[in-house]
Amino acid sequence: MSIFNKLSFKNQAFKLREHAILDATTSVLSSKGYDLMTMDDVAGAVGISKPSLYKHFKSKEELVGEALIRLLDGALEFMAGLDKALGPLEKLQALLEWALRVRLEGGLPFLPSTSAHVRDMLMRNVKYMMKVLKLNRQLEGLVKQAQQQGLLNAQLPSDVILFSYYARTCDPAVEYLQKFSKMSTDDIVSNMLKVCFEGLR
Repeated sequence: MSIFNKLSFKNQAFKLREHAILDATTSVLSSKGYDLMTMDDVAGAVGISKPSLYKHFKSKEELVGEALIRLLDGALEFMAGLDKALGPLEKLQALLEWALRVRLEGGLPFLPSTSAHVRDMLMRNVKYMMKVLKLNRQLEGLVKQAQQQGLLNAQLPSDVILFSYYARTCDPAVEYLQKFSKMSTDDIVSNMLKVCFEGLR
């Protein structure tokens, strides 16, 4: 039974509107960034009044935090659904492919490290940090397994590999290829995965 079946019609409508708000937030963040985004922008994109928006989220900080938590939930859910028979490198490749596809569809708005204000705001968001740590533990474990199996460079510190892996999710080459090349989404994803895991040689 889905969660919506357990909710009253009013609560279902509230939840659906909340999803629409988070979709709009992700879209506005992708186009304007955190600093230029306003609550008016989000309300306008959803087609609701600003007071209605504030019934769901009390501030821009809370709104952005929830949008990024939803993104992390998607990553964690994707990881949980992977075939357990896959090896560590295959799982890392699969998650990066998922992240690149989400990004090419406008669903991965920005990297928190690009803004000190956003980073500090998220560091204070306990719910967000718990999910970040959970995902990071899983990926760190996969990196170390892959190193032990000789699939990744064992001489590199695992943190170097892990943070380089994260950086691939926000590589500006993805936008340039989407905008200026004639490649399909599948080709962009395939080539970015090759660059990440095979290098340029």
